[in-house]
Amino acid sequence: MLGAAKTAGRRRVDSDAAKDSQPEIRGAVRISRRAADRLRAGHVWVYRSDVEEWPGELSAGLVPVTDRRGALLGTGLYSPASEIALRLVSRELISDEATWLELVRERLQAAIARRQPLLDAENDACRLVFSEADELPGITADKYAGLVIVQLRHKALDNDAVRGAVAETIREAVDPETILEREDPRIRELEQLSVPASATLFARDAEHPVTSTIFRLNGLSFHFDATSGQKTGAFLDQRENYAASARYARGEALDVCTYQGGFALHLARICPRVTGIDVSRAALEVAERNLEINRNAVGKAEVDWVEADAFALLRDWSDAGTVYDTIVLDPPAFAKTKRAVEGALRGYRELNLRALKMLRPGGRLITCSCSHHVSLGEFMETLRAAAGDARRRMRLVEVRGAAADHPVVLNIPETEYLKCVILEAE
Repeated sequence: MLGAAKTAGRRRVDSDAAKDSQPEIRGAVRISRRAADRLRAGHVWVYRSDVEEWPGELSAGLVPVTDRRGALLGTGLYSPASEIALRLVSRELISDEATWLELVRERLQAAIARRQPLLDAENDACRLVFSEADELPGITADKYAGLVIVQLRHKALDNDAVRGAVAETIREAVDPETILEREDPRIRELEQLSVPASATLFARDAEHPVTSTIFRLNGLSFHFDATSGQKTGAFLDQRENYAASARYARGEALDVCTYQGGFALHLARICPRVTGIDVSRAALEVAERNLEINRNAVGKAEVDWVEADAFALLRDWSDAGTVYDTIVLDPPAFAKTKRAVEGALRGYRELNLRALKMLRPGGRLITCSCSHHVSLGEFMETLRAAAGDARRRMRLVEVRGAAADHPVVLNIPETEYLKCVILEAE
């Protein structure tokens, strides 16, 4: 027994020595054991605080990543500006640009191929590429009929070679009229990106590139204008939840934070009267235009829009005894950082409390959170607390997430951000 123990001990020593003696990988970033364990478990992020050794001055681009013993973990995209210093793009060593660009093309082709079955006459819009979920950190692409909007949200992607590879691959795969790069101003500033607010990567008609279109979701039509709006696109991730809301809807309906009428117009197919609330007049003007082009689809339903702060209006209406049969809550992200979670949970609790007070017996509440820092467990606990405050007994009907074009990778929890909970009042 003692001899066996000594042999096992020598094997461990020999193994450790082998690891310590492996050749050094030039230009590598060495990371902490905690970060290395995270990568080995399938995540792809390395925070700046987890870097233990830099190879000297680095510019944005591809860099080898090793553990503290020098063992290769893969190749990452380095950002000099972000707190997420590295995003792993391969478990292998990528040493030249041609290999990297070919990998980008292959993964783009695979991502788009996975979405092709989702596109048909009823749906000609979807997310073609979803960043880390498609092994392309920092790259997203959304298709709205013949218009594709690309985002390259990483300093290491901010170059003509990557833009060319992305545009060419998308053009070959979906044959769009126009491909535009449009960056979120906040991300552009944080990542120190050089691209202007909007740039044309491809246009079938170079002199008159298409920047607006009408796209279809679940058989309904929606306007999209790439040069305006409070965000870089429409809420494609809610497509399947839009359809679910119509299946559960009944009676008079209220859509809170309607934006451009996504839920409201789906509800109007079923409900005789729908009210949509949003704080943005510009968004409601688009919602009205969307209503006009869907008049045949919604039939005789009465749809009206109210410009107001959701918290103030629901407080007034719930205190006044206003009631509905179906209520949708789809607020913007309340928690954009971990530090904002506590305040976000208070906001969700208040909003849901007011909605629960306004539900008729048997009424349905479809309530959403797109804050990835708020977990499903935290959101559900907030809904329980709101139901208790409202003195309402609520039956859980269904828990949903984002549409299939926004896939979740179990190893990367951040890809699971959208929660949609459907409740019925007893």
